[in-house]
Amino acid sequence: MLHATGPLLTVDVSERSTTESDIGSVLSAFLGGRAVATALAHERIPFDADPFGPGNRAYLSTGPLQMSTTSFTGRMNMTGLSPLTDGLISTNAGGYLSRNFAATGCSVVEFVGRSEDLLAVHVTDSGVEFEEVPELAGATVPETSAYVSERHDLGPENCIAIGPAGENRVRFASVMTFDSRAFGRGGLGAVLGSKGIKCVTFAGDSAPEIEIADVQEEIHREAATSDDLMRRQGTTGSTEFINDNFALPTRYFEEYEFEGVEGIGGNAVEEKKYKKGACSQCAYACKLPTRDESAGVETEGPEFETVFSFGSSQGVGDIVDVMKANELCDEFGMDTISAGVTVAAYLKSEDAFGDAELAREVTEKIARREGIGDLLAEGVERAHGQLGVENYTVKGMEFAAHDGRVLHGQGLSYAVANRGADHMYGGMLSLEYAGDLDPQGALGKAERLVHEENRRVIRDSAIVCAFGSDYVTNDRLATLLETDYEHLLEIGARTVARERHFNNRRGKDATDDRLPYADEVPDLAAAIEEYYAARGWNSDGTVPSGALDSIPESAVGAGVAGD
Repeated sequence: MLHATGPLLTVDVSERSTTESDIGSVLSAFLGGRAVATALAHERIPFDADPFGPGNRAYLSTGPLQMSTTSFTGRMNMTGLSPLTDGLISTNAGGYLSRNFAATGCSVVEFVGRSEDLLAVHVTDSGVEFEEVPELAGATVPETSAYVSERHDLGPENCIAIGPAGENRVRFASVMTFDSRAFGRGGLGAVLGSKGIKCVTFAGDSAPEIEIADVQEEIHREAATSDDLMRRQGTTGSTEFINDNFALPTRYFEEYEFEGVEGIGGNAVEEKKYKKGACSQCAYACKLPTRDESAGVETEGPEFETVFSFGSSQGVGDIVDVMKANELCDEFGMDTISAGVTVAAYLKSEDAFGDAELAREVTEKIARREGIGDLLAEGVERAHGQLGVENYTVKGMEFAAHDGRVLHGQGLSYAVANRGADHMYGGMLSLEYAGDLDPQGALGKAERLVHEENRRVIRDSAIVCAFGSDYVTNDRLATLLETDYEHLLEIGARTVARERHFNNRRGKDATDDRLPYADEVPDLAAAIEEYYAARGWNSDGTVPSGALDSIPESAVGAGVAGD
């Protein structure tokens, strides 16, 4: 099997020291990216660690396909203990970082400890430098990139950085790269902030050379010649379709349809797009550089989830307002989904839906933990009681746009996902939107959900963009990785089991696998039991002793239709 290569580099910011470790056995067993980082986190982060304590570790990891020139592979993975969900979290970002990271010769970089001084860490193939940067305290992400460019002649494509939100330990703070690409969900920006890490740069000339199947040329050619709507409108191309045929959660989940959808949908975004945008080596170019000269805003996006969180969820129907909020989140370093939904909860408490200016004021207060922002920086689960609103989260994570009250398989996915109400974890939504699965009912969908969860582990470990699934099909991915698809699914199953086991050891079980609208998803409890049985887990949602690698056939999900 083709897998990532190179040592694990441990960066201890308490001691200002580094250690290289041979992790060849982990790489060969777990491919790369998310699977490798999860395996390391499971073994190396204490089960009782404080997410903001020095014992927590944050992992940046790459996969084997970042050594290639294949389209849809310009991404990286980040894993750690989340301050938002209090469990293991993995998130990935696109842009241009992955090839520069690979050029250091490392497969994984691990950050541990805590620095009393704000640091920039510079990783190269010849060593690591620790630089104290007190002048960057409170700096935005673009300001940090400008500093790195001026002092070190490195661009934002070489850098990860946190904004004020990460420094202030906002529980949904992002780690940013290329200024506008986010390791978004789960608050790993706050983890770096707690460690005193403002930014990390990567540079070198030691990327491993690999041979890869010729099918990458077919993928690249098809990506370049595709006429998909997504190439023009990104994920916003489906906004009106979802609103009209399913549900677009509106005004903090009070309503299912937004009357102002045309003002924030795909056509509105495309009108503001002024050039093409892409990730490293990708010919698909589905990114959305947008600007409005009259408003003086230029940003990348917004994508569909941000259109929901700062648009329909807040009762805001002007794409320029959503663009402004998107840019604020990028500059301050915050997940747009959690930030937007949390602000929407505040607007509901103030009876102020539709007030985009107030929403932006509150967004900035969250990043700086000023006034009401100090409460909201804790996220909806910790703030909803004082706001007097319902707790629309799972495991502490705010919901994405795809409504589990209408897409019942997606509702099941939200309930059992190890990282909470994240739409990218199980991905039942695409099957239900397309009609491949009946959106109604949760029973009988557990086996397919197991397959989709495992499949997404493979994608996040190879690493392949979610938007490339029509091009990097299951068969093609197995060919690229020089193994069979069932073997890849088994890696996925072992990774999901490790995530669950880690969370179990932190006291989490079936009581955390719940939905705030459980009574609106028929047979949810029975469907969750089906899911546990398919995974080979106990009825209380825990992984049996010794079962991290003894994976039952049902937990692999190889018998389910692929692409």
